Amino acid sequence: MPTVVLMRHGETPWNRDQRMQGWAPVPLSDRGHEQAAAAAEHVAASYDVDRIVSSDLLRTRETTERVRETLGDLPVTFERAWRERDIGVYQGLGYQEMLDRFPTFALGETAARAATEVPDGGESIVGMRSRVLTGWRTAVEESGTTLVVTHGGPIHQVLGHAKGMDATTAVLEHEQANCAVNEFEVDGESVTVQRENATPWADGLDVRTREGLEGGAE
Repeated sequence: MPTVVLMRHGETPWNRDQRMQGWAPVPLSDRGHEQAAAAAEHVAASYDVDRIVSSDLLRTRETTERVRETLGDLPVTFERAWRERDIGVYQGLGYQEMLDRFPTFALGETAARAATEVPDGGESIVGMRSRVLTGWRTAVEESGTTLVVTHGGPIHQVLGHAKGMDATTAVLEHEQANCAVNEFEVDGESVTVQRENATPWADGLDVRTREGLEGGAE
């Protein structure tokens, strides 16, 4: 049966400073590189990875580079389907400012319940989900083990899809730490979540989620 492992990228300075990232070309922080290296060691010890698929944004590309240093020269495909939600004109604003001024597009419950709303220049949560599930359907067609390096929002929606949740519930019911590992076993149309938001590699490393904010992590 195919196995798909979804891993969130390492920490970025904008994660640390609580700023909306969307599609911004933000690199990993020093801590993010440490997280990616530690997570790669865990993945190498736990899975016989056949291929890597990655979001083509900078923070996932850099995470993938660190993973390949450990897993070896595996084939990699960079796909727009696995990008985080495009937050449009709100990219770069702080989480709290978004909650105070633009809650419909922030990270809290109000935004999750406005899953069809489209920010100027961006995309809705529902639109992001549709895009991500296109990438998911391609990944599950592959035999063996596929590692997907992506973002919190896409992971929430794949978890929700596997559990039969709509887009809003998927946001509200999940969180993802930096470089968290999520394992899915695929048997035809049946998908079983074997691991979720797992960070067994994080001995002594900070793996912050968005504390106090529903809506997950970019």
